[in-house]
Amino acid sequence: MKPFDPRLLRYAGAARGYLLATVALGLAGTGLILAQAGLLAHVLAGAVAGRGLAALSGTLIALLVVLAARAGTSYGGEVAALRAAATIKSQLRRRLTAHALRLGPSWLGGEQAGEISTLATRGLDGLDAYFARYLPQLVLACLVPAAVLVRVAFADWISALVIAATLPVIPVFAVLVGLNTKARTRRQWALLARLGGHFLDVVEGLPTLKVFGRANAQADVIGAVTDAHRRATMTALRVAFLSAFVLELAATLATALVAVEVGLRLLAGDLSYQTALLVLLLTPEAYLPLRAVGAQFHASVEGATAAERALGILQTALPGKALLTARPAGHAASPGASWARSGSGSPSAIDLRYDTIVLRQVTVAYPGRDRPALDQVSLAIRPGEHITLIGPSGAGKTSLLALLLRFTEPASGTIQAGRADLAAIPADAWLNQIAWVPQNPYLFAGSAAENIALGQPAASREAIARAAGLAGAAGFVEQLPQGYGTPLGERGLRLSAGQRQKIALARAFLRNAPLLLLDEPTAHLDPVSAGQVRQALAVAAAGRTVIHVTHRGDLAAAGDRLLALDHGRLTQAVSPLPASGRRATLAVIP
Repeated sequence: MKPFDPRLLRYAGAARGYLLATVALGLAGTGLILAQAGLLAHVLAGAVAGRGLAALSGTLIALLVVLAARAGTSYGGEVAALRAAATIKSQLRRRLTAHALRLGPSWLGGEQAGEISTLATRGLDGLDAYFARYLPQLVLACLVPAAVLVRVAFADWISALVIAATLPVIPVFAVLVGLNTKARTRRQWALLARLGGHFLDVVEGLPTLKVFGRANAQADVIGAVTDAHRRATMTALRVAFLSAFVLELAATLATALVAVEVGLRLLAGDLSYQTALLVLLLTPEAYLPLRAVGAQFHASVEGATAAERALGILQTALPGKALLTARPAGHAASPGASWARSGSGSPSAIDLRYDTIVLRQVTVAYPGRDRPALDQVSLAIRPGEHITLIGPSGAGKTSLLALLLRFTEPASGTIQAGRADLAAIPADAWLNQIAWVPQNPYLFAGSAAENIALGQPAASREAIARAAGLAGAAGFVEQLPQGYGTPLGERGLRLSAGQRQKIALARAFLRNAPLLLLDEPTAHLDPVSAGQVRQALAVAAAGRTVIHVTHRGDLAAAGDRLLALDHGRLTQAVSPLPASGRRATLAVIP
């Protein structure tokens, strides 16, 4: 870990003023230390020489003023550092959350939600010690020893040489101890993040674990991780205590060397009493900031480690950047050229009620897989068209929906809506026109009404009830203890899988978006409920563009265009609906 990571300033520019104030107050404090030593040496030498209180009153008053000013600068520096910590924590949290959302579900799927939550809360809270204790001491450790050496050199160059020769011992010891502390603290933080992530997963899945009798086994796992974190924490604390002892011992021995040579020369008459006092008063001040910065390093290293992890996430490239660099020549997204569209000068004006979505030679590949999820797929999705997409598991159906939802980006090829490149369209303007029913919908701990109105928070209770009735959810929702106001629990644990699916369908119906994406919407339903949902979809899909992903081609409704995906490639599929009297063909874009 670096003594100070400049990336913190890059991501939290509002804190620079507070940090500059901390440095300025550190400079003022350094000058006050020198003034205090000089005044105190003058008072003590005068008292030994027999000068009275009246003769020393002016010096004593000046000394009291310096002491008060030193306390004020110390307090002001700590306040400024705490303000800097609060500002940087706030900005880092906002940026971390926003960037994690922009990275999308593909990235989040490879991370532990609990680890990210622990990082954004408990981890970044550790920056208080980093900014309020460690950084001010780091500033003083750079300024005070140099200033003391210069001042002592003017008073007694021999003592200055002794101090200069012994000063490097403390930083060397601090670095050696710090290398050991860094590894142990990283392990401590990794165990804390693992504990937070695993605990959240266990709590969310506790009903399932209880049903299958695995709750006690997971409790043992949490106990083992907790015990490992306790041992790692105690080991880090042990190192911190021992390092403080090492630094104190080194500083004490160095101070003793100066005291011995000053005492011998004072007895020999080679040094004045006031000069000897000045040197002895300043010598501990030269070592004190170095000892303090070593001690505060241990208190701040957890926050610095968490900040390093947060900065690493913030520097993770967005998927859109990969899209722009991977796009073949001839398909480059020129900000001026790709936005052009009849009747519109901006991609934010894209309207999926009228604009055709075109995929040209799109390939999607995931790390660690030997073949692409989608391979050179070309497809036109016309406004108001109903497409049923069939294929076995792993054929790439969900990846196609992920492309349209902008959860992932193509490794090559282009996606356009109207004449605008999808990468140039603002995410909010695009997603506001899409309703999506995933295979495993996520329900929040709020009420049934709040879960249905997730995409339309201002919707009236009548509109919510109408959407629930259309999705076949009104019957069981109205039988809940508080009806639409009944809390559903985290992930909708009070409901069955089929009921959760119906809540998700009601959510999509209420949204009334021009593009409706359905990923196996009847997978968790019994035959009767599945038939009801298909009837509801026939009504709700009127006037919308619908892409319906399923394993079975016989679920396609009359008039649907039936497409098949196999190993990431679109193939022609014959409609199983003889009443239509036609084949469903692919719209392949040259």
